[in-house]
Amino acid sequence: MTPQTLGLIFLLYTSLIFIIAGITGKKADNRAFFIGNKASPWLVVAYGMIGSSLSGVTFISVPGWVRDTQFSYLMVVLGYILGYATIAWVLLPLYYRMNLTSIYTYLGDRFGRWSHRMGSFFFLFSRFIGASLRMYLVINILQVFVFSAWGIPFWVTVLIFIGIILAYTFQGGIKTIVWTDILQTTFMIGAVVLTVIIIAGQMGQPLPALAELVREHDYSRVIDTDWQARTHWLKQFLSGAFIAIVMTGLDQDMMQKNLSCRSLPDAQKNVMTLSVSLVFVNLLFLSLGALLYVYAEHIALQAPAMSDELFPLLAFKYLPPVAGVIFIIGIISAAYSSADGAMTALTTSISVDLLGMGRNTTLRPEQQQRTRRFIHLGVAFMVFTIIMVFGELNNKAIIQEIFTIAGYTYGPLLGMFAFGILTRLPVRDRLVPVMVLVSPLICYVLSQNSQTWFIGYRFGFELLILNGLITFLLLLTISRKK
Repeated sequence: MTPQTLGLIFLLYTSLIFIIAGITGKKADNRAFFIGNKASPWLVVAYGMIGSSLSGVTFISVPGWVRDTQFSYLMVVLGYILGYATIAWVLLPLYYRMNLTSIYTYLGDRFGRWSHRMGSFFFLFSRFIGASLRMYLVINILQVFVFSAWGIPFWVTVLIFIGIILAYTFQGGIKTIVWTDILQTTFMIGAVVLTVIIIAGQMGQPLPALAELVREHDYSRVIDTDWQARTHWLKQFLSGAFIAIVMTGLDQDMMQKNLSCRSLPDAQKNVMTLSVSLVFVNLLFLSLGALLYVYAEHIALQAPAMSDELFPLLAFKYLPPVAGVIFIIGIISAAYSSADGAMTALTTSISVDLLGMGRNTTLRPEQQQRTRRFIHLGVAFMVFTIIMVFGELNNKAIIQEIFTIAGYTYGPLLGMFAFGILTRLPVRDRLVPVMVLVSPLICYVLSQNSQTWFIGYRFGFELLILNGLITFLLLLTISRKK
């Protein structure tokens, strides 16, 4: 498949996005940008959030994980259901009762200004790093297979990609994203389904026979009983519950879409529908991963050392040309669906949490709208800068370490919200920044030395729970009697 064909696909898909943006962005003000005028149909939000929850990293990485961890990731996804139930019946009622635009406003009302700012800071830091890394991985693939063949340098590719996202979110924000996510989720899931069908055709096997082959293969092992392993089933399940709570319920990007629903019951239906849907969608991704490795064995291909490289390698070199088209559409869909929401949420958090827009501001509505647009441009520039830094580093180990460090910031958010909801104690607000910065440092040290200190024990996702617990206990030490 020629780069010109792939480029044409990219342009056609992007044109569809702009058509939707043009329709939804008409007469959109700040309220439409931040919370979609609270008019989003819950079923539309639930379906679109599937794509947002998966992202480009999931599209590439989850199938590759099957080689090393089999289907053990499914226990994390099953844990999501418990986490999403907590969001639906604990967090969402709180957010709707307070009529929040940014969820971190709760921390300010509950504890004080410093707590509010720290909650927002943790989100901004995590999202800037996380969104930039996910975009970098996808842009790098597009650069290799499309833009480099045209002689376009990497920085121009990055600029094009961010410019497109900036353009179609600039006016409508979350109002636009709710509807573009439908398109992106459809193409992402469709890409996986069609790839499975193509592999079945290449192997001369009907789909039921392939499903049985996956079920009987070692790749399909879900339960890991080794308590020292990161993939132990109970660790995975509990971690999945807390991952859902912090990376959806305590994340402005994901909750902004929920807060755009018409009512609390609609938002609750959205969350619970999403939780069940993600089980089947992730099972589909894991099944694809098993099939990719089975197909590699079928054609006597040595799988690449980096598991992320298997899917694009087969799609572009060993499967029919249409597989390359499907892969590109899927990866673009995954990239857009995670990046547009992140940039919009970052703009919202800076506008509301740091500048007090909508609550504590003397700016007129038109001045607020101009300020929000300027912030949105600044967010795009910041993301561009971080992606270029990743490109200059060009070291997956270092980049992954940066991404891991950014992930530690969700633990303090968990601890702060848990302390606020489960206790009535006030805290010494000025000491909160110290406490919430100490907790992730403690967890990082424990993670690096756990095998030596704890008889070979290796922390997995459950480190998030420990991080939140330490934050909770540290906040208890600076609490005061009411």
